[in-house]
Amino acid sequence: MNSPADTPPAPQTVRFRDALLFWLKLGFISFGGPAGQIAIMHQELVERRRWISERRFLHALNYCMLLPGPEAQQLATYIGWLMHRTVGGLVAGLLFVLPSLLILIVLSWVYLVWGDVPLVAALFGGIKPAVVAVVLHAAHRIGTRALKNRVLWGIAALAFLALAVLQLPFPLIVVAAGLVGYAGGRWAPSYFSSAGAAHGPASSAPLGALIDDHTPTPDHAVFRWSRLLRVLLVGLALWLLPMGLLAGFLGWAHTFTQMAWFFTKAALLTFGGAYAVLPYVYQGAVGHYGWLSAPQMIDGLALGETTPGPLIMVVAFVGFVGGYAKALFGPDALFLAGAAAASIVTWFTFLPSFLFILAGGPLVESTHGKLKFTAPLTAITAAVVGVILSLALFFAQHVFWPQGLGAGLDMPSLVLAVIAGVALFRFKRHVMEVIALCAVLGLAWYGLFSGA
Repeated sequence: MNSPADTPPAPQTVRFRDALLFWLKLGFISFGGPAGQIAIMHQELVERRRWISERRFLHALNYCMLLPGPEAQQLATYIGWLMHRTVGGLVAGLLFVLPSLLILIVLSWVYLVWGDVPLVAALFGGIKPAVVAVVLHAAHRIGTRALKNRVLWGIAALAFLALAVLQLPFPLIVVAAGLVGYAGGRWAPSYFSSAGAAHGPASSAPLGALIDDHTPTPDHAVFRWSRLLRVLLVGLALWLLPMGLLAGFLGWAHTFTQMAWFFTKAALLTFGGAYAVLPYVYQGAVGHYGWLSAPQMIDGLALGETTPGPLIMVVAFVGFVGGYAKALFGPDALFLAGAAAASIVTWFTFLPSFLFILAGGPLVESTHGKLKFTAPLTAITAAVVGVILSLALFFAQHVFWPQGLGAGLDMPSLVLAVIAGVALFRFKRHVMEVIALCAVLGLAWYGLFSGA
């Protein structure tokens, strides 16, 4: 980090054009999941550019951590809104998502058209075991922050059993954990106090920023009931209009309409990040609707891990595969059907995130230094750890026993997963480095044994 002596003075203003260029750049370099994305924003906005102070940055991050949805994308939206009103928030949030959407549409098409080509198959054969290790690492990372006492450990264990053994719906687990946290906050508050700091940066920033600790709240960020009502009505219209058009012209049972409805529900359940909601997406997209297969779901997560943007963008892959496979525009327009489905899914997944920030931001700006994790959220976060572990078990079963538990263990996949795990846990390597390593090892394995 730069020392204060090496850092230029805080800017007096930031042109909208400069902010737009930064958000566009961020959309293409935001690798590393929420922790990496938040670290990039902290380094650029707090330390280097000094557009916002450390305290104001973390205050906004704490609010985004309370919300369902991708917190890094919501944080970008919040800071863009605070600096340049509604248009700034929309630009920051959209540019965080759009590059990833375009990249995933192209990669999904390549995957479906050439996925059976030995070279591509070998790449995925190396990446999928790494994904198992990555998910386990995510559970460990969140668990060390969230599970601070035996009660929270118990909630995590019960959530794991509820999903992995009883196969209960993910929303039911979230609601149950929230109720336990609410009751625990009243009767045993010591167990349900904040389970740890958010996974944001801990370094201290230089003094002075455009939006400093004591900078008055700008007029557009002052809470007004009239503004809140206006934002809510516009948000409702932006949901009702496309949903009504889909249902009216295509029918409620059409795949596009069902995707819109399903991913609206998923968007409201993504407490704890993408890993937490993936079991719910799997239950619906694979088990109920049949939009894609279980191995394809794992491949989609592998693609999501290797592209910029929030990991929840894996839903675009789900949509593309579903629209493509069902040939919704006929056999001669498979790509168009997939791209349309991916766009619809992305719209209904991210619309609530924008609404939460634009509607709730003024309330947050009136509570500097007072916003804390609630007891229900603490319990939900604990349950998320168990949910992620169940996701790792699901992935491991399909990667290590691709033909079923009775068909024998895929030893190369197990070896690659162990290598990835050692790299992540022991040597603290970046996720992208681990995935790249396993992709190369997968190609090497194919090169050695393709003739067998």
